[in-house]
Amino acid sequence: MLLLWVSVVAASALAAPDPGAGGQRRGPARVWPVAPNVVLVVSDSFDGRLTFYPGSQVVRLPFINFMKARGTSFLNAYTNSPICCPSRAAMWSGLFTHLTESWNNFKGLDPNYTTWMDIMEKHGYRTQKFGKLDYTSGHHSISNRVEAWTRDVAFLLRQEGRPMVNLIPKKTKVRVMERDWKNTDKAVNWLRKEASNYTQPFVLYLGLNLPHPYPSPSSGENFGSSTFHTSLHWLKKVSYDAIKIPKWLPLSEMHPIDYYSSYTKNCTGKFTEKEIKNIRAFYYAMCAETDAMLGEIILALRQLDLLEKTIVMYTSDHGELAMEHRQFYKMSMYEASAHVPLLMMGPGIKANLQVPNVVSLVDIYPTMLDIAGAPLPQNLSGYSLLPLSSELFKNEHKFKNLHPPWILSEFHGCNVNASTYMLRTNQWKYIAYSDGTSVLPQLFDLSSDPDELTNIATKFPEVTYSLDQKLRSIINYPKVSASVHQYNREQFIKWKQSVGQNYSNVIANLRWHQDWLKEPRQYESAIDRWLKTPINPIKI
Repeated sequence: MLLLWVSVVAASALAAPDPGAGGQRRGPARVWPVAPNVVLVVSDSFDGRLTFYPGSQVVRLPFINFMKARGTSFLNAYTNSPICCPSRAAMWSGLFTHLTESWNNFKGLDPNYTTWMDIMEKHGYRTQKFGKLDYTSGHHSISNRVEAWTRDVAFLLRQEGRPMVNLIPKKTKVRVMERDWKNTDKAVNWLRKEASNYTQPFVLYLGLNLPHPYPSPSSGENFGSSTFHTSLHWLKKVSYDAIKIPKWLPLSEMHPIDYYSSYTKNCTGKFTEKEIKNIRAFYYAMCAETDAMLGEIILALRQLDLLEKTIVMYTSDHGELAMEHRQFYKMSMYEASAHVPLLMMGPGIKANLQVPNVVSLVDIYPTMLDIAGAPLPQNLSGYSLLPLSSELFKNEHKFKNLHPPWILSEFHGCNVNASTYMLRTNQWKYIAYSDGTSVLPQLFDLSSDPDELTNIATKFPEVTYSLDQKLRSIINYPKVSASVHQYNREQFIKWKQSVGQNYSNVIANLRWHQDWLKEPRQYESAIDRWLKTPINPIKI
């Protein structure tokens, strides 16, 4: 019955005419006759390409499809950093990663930073948060930190368990990720017992861990999360025949940064097509379970007669490679890792609209403030999404150029041995590394090469140069890379001093112990050489 209701309402939304209304974009006066409630659901590791064709054919996502029919979906939404904490820091602050200096999962926003939720509360909203936040500091072990700090060291060590699958063979097992379901239950109960009685508008945030892979049955300090885990109930939502086996370049032809990532993620060994297909199938099944939790929120709003009064938004902190480019996890600028879902529906939001403009997670901050009628700070990196999605702006044509035709994403953490910067424009994706000279860049034409298998940076030098100049006008990336390099070294030295005489034993038994213990002195010596290498002065 629930899915029947979803399909009926979705069909009516497709047929409904746009009501249209007037309003101003700026200033404290709200454009809505009655201030709308806001619900933001943020999952982890959800590949945004699954929300539109052809990816949408591989797994049944009824509530995401409902949001698409009832609202606006952004076809080219990106993370500003493809890892949990830095990405969420950007989303909660509206600032690019190099401005928040959230370099890894250990280092996020200052706990006292004024978020969009803080501002909405000052403008009359009742606020509540449940589930995964991770914008001041995310999940991290000592291994996570040391791996990030030592990424500049000249060695290759496996930092993750080999990706694998684990099936619960029960058709009746629905609640696989119990912690996420408990947080979803808390959010639903709050809507029923508290929010439904408010006379003020409310904003609710729900953070989910799914479809992030699970901790793996591996030895070593705080083993990684490389197990794709689901039940038969969710696996039946996946169209196995529609699963695409990604093409891989030979190891010898991989970009050096990609090879480092693949090696540290334990993916350079042999994988059968069945293994790869199963990993992808299990990942998609985990996405289906995520969709069901989003559905619990939507259904609760409907049952409480709040759905028509509430703007619902769904997004993710980053995607999941799921064996594309011979990798799993994220930490990459390839589409599977960097492309996120972004959907909005509710009062004033256009129905069945697909927006092709490039946008990113820093845009959520100004969007929230626009909904609340709060003035926007001048220093934000993001731009409100309402001119692209709301029917309350009659003079929409005036706002089409407000959001620039590019987005910036950057990465400075573990599993990648150079700071990485991605500029995404209409058809181009340009990726620069480190200081811009020591590592060759990558350029992909996504219009003709959506799988990003052909680096054409040297084939089109004029395009490469132009995009690099544009990137440098946005961020002085050689300077940022040098700052991160210096930060990593300083943090490692502090940690090394803190463990004292136990240093050799502790570092040998981190997650990379299986490689390290074969030649511990060799790896310690590599770190010693790194610590003694002069850092190039940072140029302004």
